[in-house]
Amino acid sequence: MNKTFHITTFGCQMNEHDSEIMAGMLTEKGFTEVSERRDAGVAIINTCSVRDNADKRFFGTLGQLKHRKEADPDFIVCVCGCMMQQQHVIDTIKTKYPWVDIIFGTHNIHEFPTLLENVMTEKTKQIDIWQDGGEIIEGLPSKRLFKCKALVNIMFGCNNFCTYCIVPYTRGRERSRHPEEIISEVKKLVADGVKEIMLLGQNVNSYRGEGDVDFAQLIYMLNDIEGLERIRFMTSHPKDLSDRLIQAFADCDKLCKNIHLPVQSGSTEILRRMNRKYTREQYLALVERLREKVPDITMSTDIIVGFPGETEEDFQQTLDLVNEVKYDSAFTFLYSIRGGTPAAEYEEQIPEAVKHERFNRLVEAVNHWSAEKNAAYNGRVERVLVEGPSKRNSKTFCGRTDGFKLVNFAGSPEMTDNFVDVEITEGKTFSLEGRIVDRGEDI
Repeated sequence: MNKTFHITTFGCQMNEHDSEIMAGMLTEKGFTEVSERRDAGVAIINTCSVRDNADKRFFGTLGQLKHRKEADPDFIVCVCGCMMQQQHVIDTIKTKYPWVDIIFGTHNIHEFPTLLENVMTEKTKQIDIWQDGGEIIEGLPSKRLFKCKALVNIMFGCNNFCTYCIVPYTRGRERSRHPEEIISEVKKLVADGVKEIMLLGQNVNSYRGEGDVDFAQLIYMLNDIEGLERIRFMTSHPKDLSDRLIQAFADCDKLCKNIHLPVQSGSTEILRRMNRKYTREQYLALVERLREKVPDITMSTDIIVGFPGETEEDFQQTLDLVNEVKYDSAFTFLYSIRGGTPAAEYEEQIPEAVKHERFNRLVEAVNHWSAEKNAAYNGRVERVLVEGPSKRNSKTFCGRTDGFKLVNFAGSPEMTDNFVDVEITEGKTFSLEGRIVDRGEDI
């Protein structure tokens, strides 16, 4: 048996962390991770169902494995993640991709080693989908992508039911971890060299731990952990962004001065149709309160273009909001129909040509402000947590500022996983360029 594995991950940070957990469990079982799927004895595809493009990429990747399976019957193919929580996807895999050995969903990742053992010993296909999450399983191992950074789930599921989103149907209802379990995990991570954590949840602002600990309280508790240097979180729903959480940005020195606050649309009417539960005015008031409390806070967002019924006037309101908020960055998406969601049944679906034309105008506005915001960093010295060599240039190293700006600079391997001071020499649209500064150097 070839006890090597490769994981392909589509989608969000929650999926990334799920993949880290699967890698940790397999490593404990004596498997070795390889960098290329063609060298692996076990191929795992962790799927995302949020966008249509992810669906297409998944089935394309799955199709590539057919010849490998025919040539090597012992090669094991596993598929998991959000797409597997949809029965029509499972039916498609059974019919068109019968060489798949293991199918499981988002709620029973902890069962994966058992499913794999069953395939290896019994040579029978394993399909195990749980419709509900049940109790949260604590203490699962994780093989992190970075030594200095860690993803930490604080809650699972979503109760918001935005009309375009399939996540509540694939991830289930909201379930929060006990605060003491989170604190214990973070302390262990810090002891293992972690300097920065990213708290994860479909909507972290909805966190409600035992003892009625809310998300802001959890931040204050984590801020007291000795040795931890940075706290981040994803994703924050505007309807639940409390004044106490805004105050935490000012009070908690370890909470990074950066927030991802998805707006989705600048039109109150479209927000109503999306079931977002806030208005344009309420969103802008949040932005104002954040910037009053933390003037240098950096801000990113998500925006959907071409939601059913979006008029040119609605889209113009989105453009106007982008130009008013002046985001540091934004994830922009063309609306894609997700079967099983209310918006899939809406009339007034927007023609693809109109979506693309509006999308191009939106990207132009977003990139304009990203470039302008980054240009303002020229000459500043930023504290950067070094992640390692750049993917594009092995001689260049990269890392993130407190405000989540990506910085590229000439460095050396020993800097990896440590903080360095970098003078910014050029602000580009999507990143910053800089040079290492000695602490004693006068610039």
